[in-house]
Amino acid sequence: MTGAATRRIVLAGGFMLPAAVVFGQSPAGLPAREAYEAAQAGRLLLVDIRSPPEWADTGLPQGAIALDLDAPAFDVRLAALRLDHPGKRIALIDRTGAQAAATVQKLGGRGWRDLVAVRGGMLGPGGWLAEGLTVKAYR
Repeated sequence: MTGAATRRIVLAGGFMLPAAVVFGQSPAGLPAREAYEAAQAGRLLLVDIRSPPEWADTGLPQGAIALDLDAPAFDVRLAALRLDHPGKRIALIDRTGAQAAATVQKLGGRGWRDLVAVRGGMLGPGGWLAEGLTVKAYR
């Protein structure tokens, strides 16, 4: 394999991502500190797409809305958030950044704009916890 074929991996869901994204080293996305500052300033809507056990384990990023990616009607609930916050960019955060990046790519293919993944997620290098950013307890 040469060219783009050697730099991409097909995931089970049919998403094609750069290998760096699959292994939690997304070159794209918003740095965690930038996401935090923009969310605190009201310029960005931060959405944590992990599961309730993950939220309970680490807490939620300060200012984040909890919206489980695997919950029924995730897309519909995310669309409702976008309607409730017109003109705001939406940043998705997950465990390491890989799932958020895949979700941004998938929704982008359906015409969604102004979506970005938080680089490093909650637990990855350069992520929310590594940057020492504020979290709030989940339940």
